[in-house]
Amino acid sequence: MHVLGIAGSLREHSYNRGLIRAAAELAPEGIAVEPFDLRELPLYNADLEASRLPGPVERLKAAIASTDALLLATPEYNYGVPGLLKNAIDWASRPPASSPLRYKPVAITGTSAGRFGTRLAQSALRQNLTFTRAHTLPYPELLIPYASSVFDERGDLHDESTRKHLVELLVALERWATTVGRGGIQ
Repeated sequence: MHVLGIAGSLREHSYNRGLIRAAAELAPEGIAVEPFDLRELPLYNADLEASRLPGPVERLKAAIASTDALLLATPEYNYGVPGLLKNAIDWASRPPASSPLRYKPVAITGTSAGRFGTRLAQSALRQNLTFTRAHTLPYPELLIPYASSVFDERGDLHDESTRKHLVELLVALERWATTVGRGGIQ
């Protein structure tokens, strides 16, 4: 199974980018996680969409379309989804009838410095994905609080328990993709 991993942070040593790197490193046999960088993605603009899609948008949509599932790692900014990740969803969701997010299996995770992990951001992200008709994995949830205690200064995940839970999330995503993906529930 080919999974596209997207982190909702621009910071080089971001903990959420570290989650995607860890997922790529820890993926069990039969699962490959490919990180996708959102740094070049322009802000959503319907005028650009109506003329010619910018190259980074075409690459994002093609990458989503060519994968079996998505793994989204979101920080939580002001109780919500960071603009970077919301912007990527906005671009990928257009036009709705041919969006590569449509019926795509998706797992959500995230980490933050606070005690609640990314509970509100993950909830908001699930709501954002509802419109796209993506199939968001309902369980298990992986909300990682107190990020500085499980990641090092480079943003690498070192906590063994969290690493184990990340592998469990990938295995659940593979089962979910088999159930709802590839032309399943629509």
